[in-house]
Amino acid sequence: MPADIVGFSVYAEGNLRYQPGAIMTNLLLADEINRTSAKTQSALLEAMEEGGVTVDGVTHLLPEPFTVLATQNPLGAAGTQPLPNAQLDRFLLRLSMGYPDEDSQVEMLKERRLSNPLDQVQPVVNRQALLELIRTTRQVYVADSVYRYISRLAEATRSHPMVLLGISPRGALALCRAAKAGAFLAGRDYVIPQDAAALLPEAWGHRLVLGAKARLREYGPETVLQEVLAAVPSPERGNFRP
Repeated sequence: MPADIVGFSVYAEGNLRYQPGAIMTNLLLADEINRTSAKTQSALLEAMEEGGVTVDGVTHLLPEPFTVLATQNPLGAAGTQPLPNAQLDRFLLRLSMGYPDEDSQVEMLKERRLSNPLDQVQPVVNRQALLELIRTTRQVYVADSVYRYISRLAEATRSHPMVLLGISPRGALALCRAAKAGAFLAGRDYVIPQDAAALLPEAWGHRLVLGAKARLREYGPETVLQEVLAAVPSPERGNFRP
């Protein structure tokens, strides 16, 4: 139920007292989110956008950092509720896990021969260090030419003949944030156009709404984004450093 996620108010000693829900955490895992009701799914909208939840007119801020991880099972559609576009737009990235290769699967089987390796998981960073990494990533420099490149990519999706609903400004912001993180992981304090292009399928694939013509021609979001990348020239030359 939505109250299980965002919490609820209880009457105690003459006052309403907020009883926190599962969302009051740093990392929220919504397993097979498409099997929850539409109301339960929508309970995440404010949290993912504003970093807080409102119960009985009172807004409660979420702890920092706050991250939502969600899974969807593409098989067994009975009893599922597809996520609305407004909610999909709030997820920074969408990844497809697929199946492991042979070597990875053999290693997985061997690791579980006597015990579960998840029982030996240890933290690699504390909360304060993670907040500092987030702060540093936000300060990664983006040149005006890269901003314009991302904007032109977004505009190209909106005018693509196979697309019914293109990338929103929120999607452009998401790609910019993801590109900053990619540059940081690459050891740079500035973004290059390739950082944005490399993350385009993961950052925008779940945000596109394709038209009937795309379904008839078996066009998927990946094909559309490949065509967008090919059509929009990348600023290969220029000073991308601060």
